[in-house]
Amino acid sequence: MTQPPPLIQAEDLSVTLAGAPILDHVSVQVSRGEVVVLIGPNGSGKTTFLKALLELVPHRGRVARAPGLKIGYVPQHFARDHALPLTVARFLAIYAPNEKGVVAAALARIGIEELAGKQVVTLSGGELARVLLARAIVHRPDLLLLDEPFAGVDLAGEATLYRLIAELRDELNCGVLLVSHDLHVVMAQASRVVCLNRHVCCEGAAGAVIRDPAFVQLFGPRIASELALYVHHHDHVHEIGHVPEGADHPHGPHHG
Repeated sequence: MTQPPPLIQAEDLSVTLAGAPILDHVSVQVSRGEVVVLIGPNGSGKTTFLKALLELVPHRGRVARAPGLKIGYVPQHFARDHALPLTVARFLAIYAPNEKGVVAAALARIGIEELAGKQVVTLSGGELARVLLARAIVHRPDLLLLDEPFAGVDLAGEATLYRLIAELRDELNCGVLLVSHDLHVVMAQASRVVCLNRHVCCEGAAGAVIRDPAFVQLFGPRIASELALYVHHHDHVHEIGHVPEGADHPHGPHHG
């Protein structure tokens, strides 16, 4: 099967902030239909890499985008101004001015129509995560960049939202680049895993990455062994078409 051309491609991307090297010659690409999951320890440059793709931080190297590429972005942190009263509907309308029905459609797709009249500053962590995902899909993007988008969501909510991301990938025929601290999610959801620690340590299918010595060095042999069992079980479940209790549980060790 021929790989579709990249939606976005970073070549030899390097970032230095305040004299400290954050990224060192990182090359990663994402194509339509992929869910590429970026993992790595704290301080490994994951968030900075996404910001460099969005041209939000100065960098060396090249970022190539497909012509007319539309990107939906969910940041890791979103500051809310308590001095600025703003309903969810008005907040989303900022990103879709004069486009009737677009905001309602995004809210409906994420299943949060009831939040339309609620003040953004009063949202719970789970509600805000869903609103930010609705904002990201307002313009039916070609590429979703998601930086630990569900950090404030409970476990049941995480499972639902990660499934929703897979559905959106199919419905929008988009690519997804997802930063996650949850290694079990990576194993269950990723088309491809990129392990970053300032540079790309290893990259490939989940089953191959967790056996890579660079992964074992970063996360430890115990985590690698646990995940190898998880991947084997998950693959077996898919092969026989039966999902046992707990098989889709997304929560794992936090190493983000």
